[in-house]
Amino acid sequence: MTPLSRNQAPDAAKPELHPKHVAGPVLLLRQPGLIASSVYMLILSATTAVYVLNGRVGPAYLVLAALFLAGAIGLLMRFRWGWALTLAATVLCSASFLLSYFTSRAVYALEQALIGLVVFLYLVRSEVRAKLR
Repeated sequence: MTPLSRNQAPDAAKPELHPKHVAGPVLLLRQPGLIASSVYMLILSATTAVYVLNGRVGPAYLVLAALFLAGAIGLLMRFRWGWALTLAATVLCSASFLLSYFTSRAVYALEQALIGLVVFLYLVRSEVRAKLR
C-alpha cells in the first residue's frame, strides 16, 4: 500500500488561491515593516494631537494629525494613497526634526529624524511598492 491510501487521496479538484485572493492580514503579517511604519504614524498623530490640546502648537496642527492618521490607516490597508501620505509625512517630519536639531542642538530631534529616515528608506523599497493596491 502506498503512503496515500484511497481514503487519503489528495483533492485534485481543489483550486489554488491566487496571492491577491488571500486574506489581507496574512499578507500584512508578511511585511512587519508596514505595521511598524503605521504605528510610527499613529504615534506622530497622537503626539501632535496632545501638543494641540496642551496649547504648545496652534489648532491648525490638527490637520497634520488627521493626515498622519489617514496615512497610517491607508498604509495598513495597503492602499497606494496611504503609502504616499506616509512617505510625505516621514519626509516632512524628518526635515522638520533636522531643522530643529541644527537650530537648537536637541539630540531628541536628531533621533526622530533618523527614525523618519529609516521609515522612508523602508517605504521606497520596490518590494513594498509592489504589494500595494
